[in-house]
Amino acid sequence: MKTFSLLSLFLFCLLGAVSAKRPNVVLIMADDLGFADLGCYGSEIETPNLDALAANGLRFSQFYNTAKCHSSRVSLLTGLYCNQAGSNSLSRGATIAEVLGSAGYSTNMVGKWHLSKQPTDFGFDRYWGHLSGATNFFTGDNSFRLNGEDWKVPATLNGRPFYVTHAIMDYGLKFLDEATRKDDPFLLYVAFNAPHYPLHAPEKDVEKYDGRYDLGWDKMRVERYQRQLKSGLIPAKYKLSPRPAHIPAWDTLSKEERQWESDRMEVFAAMVDLLDENVGRLVDYLKKKDLLDDTLILFCADNGACPFERTRGRELKPWDPKSYWTYDASWAHVGNTPFRLYKQNQHEGGISSPLIVHWPEGLKTEPGSITRQPGHLIDFMATFVDLGKAKYPKQVGERKVDPLQGKSLAPIFAGKTRDPHDTLYFNFGTDRALRQGDWKLVSAKLGRWELFDLGKDRTETNDLSGKHPERVKTMAKEWFRIAKELCRENGKRLTPPGNKLKELNFRKSPGSGKKRKKEKK
Repeated sequence: MKTFSLLSLFLFCLLGAVSAKRPNVVLIMADDLGFADLGCYGSEIETPNLDALAANGLRFSQFYNTAKCHSSRVSLLTGLYCNQAGSNSLSRGATIAEVLGSAGYSTNMVGKWHLSKQPTDFGFDRYWGHLSGATNFFTGDNSFRLNGEDWKVPATLNGRPFYVTHAIMDYGLKFLDEATRKDDPFLLYVAFNAPHYPLHAPEKDVEKYDGRYDLGWDKMRVERYQRQLKSGLIPAKYKLSPRPAHIPAWDTLSKEERQWESDRMEVFAAMVDLLDENVGRLVDYLKKKDLLDDTLILFCADNGACPFERTRGRELKPWDPKSYWTYDASWAHVGNTPFRLYKQNQHEGGISSPLIVHWPEGLKTEPGSITRQPGHLIDFMATFVDLGKAKYPKQVGERKVDPLQGKSLAPIFAGKTRDPHDTLYFNFGTDRALRQGDWKLVSAKLGRWELFDLGKDRTETNDLSGKHPERVKTMAKEWFRIAKELCRENGKRLTPPGNKLKELNFRKSPGSGKKRKKEKK
């Protein structure tokens, strides 16, 4: 009997030790990837590796970013809203690298930084990538760094022509080789620049999608929506938002314009495909090292698809480093299916991100599950503090750190319903929104407030502001209160530019863009 008791105690302690094991963390962020740009989120783009992570993991259908590159990175890193953290300076935030590093994690980053100083100034032990907000995928720029030192972009890397997406994973795996020599858990933050413009991809990868987009954006957007309905990602009660007036019907374009539009979407698809290929390299590495089961992988995006038409050198091929193609709102409207508007806007098309979670040892949800519980980039820090047994600081060096804004996603990973955020606040420039429960108040370009019941109308097609003026007034007042509270500089409270109280006097809702001007040939 005594022997049995000792054996039981040993097994109990062993199981307790296993359950208390801290996961490795791989956090992957894509750049300018729309909600519907992955196969498992409705796309025709081939993303088998991310689709496999989703099939064996968990997908979020209501996960939010901040609708812009740098502000999303601030929130991802700090668990705070962008202005609250001091924006690019991170002057009032601690980073996930600093927090997990203090808890014994090795901390590594590869890819786009787009904030002040360098990652190695904010707790990352290892860093390779570019400090700029976007770069030439074939030749890079002069902002590339390796562990704080200048790094010159070569013509070839590891036996093949230099291409940023491949190079990001080359260094990611190199850093993991170093990190896994130790027993400590690791953090790897992979910040892909793809599929941000310029639209650059090797010729063979673009040719794979030749003719794939000849149907045009109107039909392809309907096809994505139908796949979202079939998979259960989007409930049928949510209508497909209509094509806005600033996007022409595909059938009204000339044959030459349709070919141009198809061509540039083919390049975008190739860029996403290559991103997925490199995620596959990472997953294969973790499998070979017998680390996949103990590694929490999170994949998200920094904003919705991008509507900016900034093409230069249309006559050049997209595998020519001198080319600079983009696409505009027309294909971005497809990327954000079924939602309205785009990157920078605080409507669902701008702030809705895919979130794929894969963690065999820790996820208690059924493989391939979809959760409709809302989450936000600010929740990553709280999640890592929770799962990594770390302590969120009040001060890092000379930086006094604001209280954590996010909430741990761990209860959702455990298959439970977590206490939701009472309020989610959104702001970039003159676009703004507030979500409380299923109610969302949103305004584009300082236009009048619109009100939506997301429980019934996630695609924001039925504006209820006229029916509920008191709710609009109350939520608008709360938005301005939070904006004033979060915007500070050297202890002084500021109001975000343009967001003055007089804007409570509703203005005519603006169009989301002027009719597209065709580029001169």
